[in-house]
Amino acid sequence: GYGFTVSNDIYSWYQNPESIGPNEELLDVHEGNGSLLLNLGMGPKIWIGAPKFSFSLEAQAKIGLFGLAVKDFKGLGNHSIPVVGRLNFGGLSGLDKEGKFGWSVGGGVQWNKTELFYTLNDYTLLGVDRNYFKTYVGQVAYGFGLSGFTIHAVLGVGYNPDTEARSFNFGLQYDFNLPKLKKISNPESEL
Repeated sequence: GYGFTVSNDIYSWYQNPESIGPNEELLDVHEGNGSLLLNLGMGPKIWIGAPKFSFSLEAQAKIGLFGLAVKDFKGLGNHSIPVVGRLNFGGLSGLDKEGKFGWSVGGGVQWNKTELFYTLNDYTLLGVDRNYFKTYVGQVAYGFGLSGFTIHAVLGVGYNPDTEARSFNFGLQYDFNLPKLKKISNPESEL
């Protein structure tokens, strides 16, 4: 199947790699950035498998408009691009006509960026540079699926041992398998 996924992270948090100044000195700035509620994402998704089990691959672009560091405000916003492969079981296979609960487990790579806009000049002058950084992410999910539509809670935790960067995402995700959604008029479907 093919389709798309939409997400709303209830909470997202990112820890940047350590900030190094123009003279290779370690800068004394808080590297975290968190965002509550308004963290929206969307992207393509494909499924391969059967009604009870499938493998899926997805990529999303997520944005947290109000992400910030409470300890020392440097700017607003965060952005991430997770590319994840998942093993899906039961209702989360995305391929079953009947409504069922299910779960999934997966992993991949996530690119993250914080302080997207309204960056304070004090930090720019210090040499704080907020480029994209990579984390290796693992995800688990639990939810309900029916005729090509799934809704599930997703927990994603990421880490990069080379840079000490971290990521954490928790929220709701909605998957739409377009060929299966078209079959909702099928008399065997619970809808």
